[in-house]
Amino acid sequence: MQRSVYLDHAATTPVHPEVLAAMLPYFTRNFGNPSSVHAFGRESRIAVDKARATIANAINADAREIVFTSGGTEADNMAIQGVAIAMADKGKHIITSSVEHHAVLDTCEYLAKQGWEVTFLPVDEFGRISLADLEAAIRPDTVLISLIHGNNEVGTMQPVAEVGELARKKGIVFHVDAVQTVGTIPVDVKALKVDLLSFSAHKFYGPKGIGALYIRKGTRIKPLVHGGGQERKYRPGTENHAAIVGMARALEFALENMSDNVDRVTALRDRLIKGLLEIPEVRLNGHPTDRLPGNVNVGIRYVEGESLILSLDMKGVAVSSGSACTSGALDPSHVLLAMGMSHEIAHGSLRLTLGIDTTDEDIDYVLSIMPAIVDRLRKMSPLYNEK
Repeated sequence: MQRSVYLDHAATTPVHPEVLAAMLPYFTRNFGNPSSVHAFGRESRIAVDKARATIANAINADAREIVFTSGGTEADNMAIQGVAIAMADKGKHIITSSVEHHAVLDTCEYLAKQGWEVTFLPVDEFGRISLADLEAAIRPDTVLISLIHGNNEVGTMQPVAEVGELARKKGIVFHVDAVQTVGTIPVDVKALKVDLLSFSAHKFYGPKGIGALYIRKGTRIKPLVHGGGQERKYRPGTENHAAIVGMARALEFALENMSDNVDRVTALRDRLIKGLLEIPEVRLNGHPTDRLPGNVNVGIRYVEGESLILSLDMKGVAVSSGSACTSGALDPSHVLLAMGMSHEIAHGSLRLTLGIDTTDEDIDYVLSIMPAIVDRLRKMSPLYNEK
């Protein structure tokens, strides 16, 4: 019987059974609108308030600093556009990196068309920015720095705490896309000195369609949506209280088991990397050690990434070639190109992301089938035959 192995946890995770159990009553029995003043509404409001406090505590924030969104993309947009609009009287210069998620890159490019200036910092071969480059890019009219915490494609960690220190010293608002890190590794908004932080429940075994933006008290930011008083008017609309409850339970569960999960998943990650690198002409993409616990990204010469994905899928293994948001694109990963990789290697890259349900047997299975798949695809490649 063919094994089924899911190694695409960076794209999304399954809802944990305990999370689903916590959510179910809020679809049927406790269904009231949290803004209603009757008993049904008050019951829902209590659940939302409790969940908000749980989520805030998980990142060392105050409950009033948490604004619920539909996910990471909306939170990134709210942070970047909201600050840009609010701070336009001070300046219209934004700094980000060339390896951000498209939710940040596309938002910055949109603002550039509206008259803002954006500096896209280069990265080194591992995908990390230089603090010296960042400091050199800061201008008197710089109002925002936006940086990813752990890269969604190659797993490299950025020096967020050091950037936070610099931004705070310069009086610049600092936004962090922590979609891949909250619920996976410890995240403390005070220690990182961030003003805005985006995260999303479906990356840590919560439901899709719910995320949050941490907004540090005193940060100037304008809402993008208008029409009600919910979420302190930052994000009006009836709260998705069932999903909010699920997000809180998922984050609570993640914190309860985080240390053990990080150690176990990191060990599996390193064993998978070691096994894949034993295949000829395979290289690791991203930082060798300072990377997300479950992220493995490799470049395989003379093989096209999409062919690898389909071949592995036929063997019951789910992987990706990069961000799920751009998996249908034919262009090579912008992250890999920014790291100085050739189009050939970038096209042959594979992302395998592990989760709390990944087993030793899963890793064994992938390592047992990969060499034959690579060999078969290389024999079909004209570039391989010409070498």
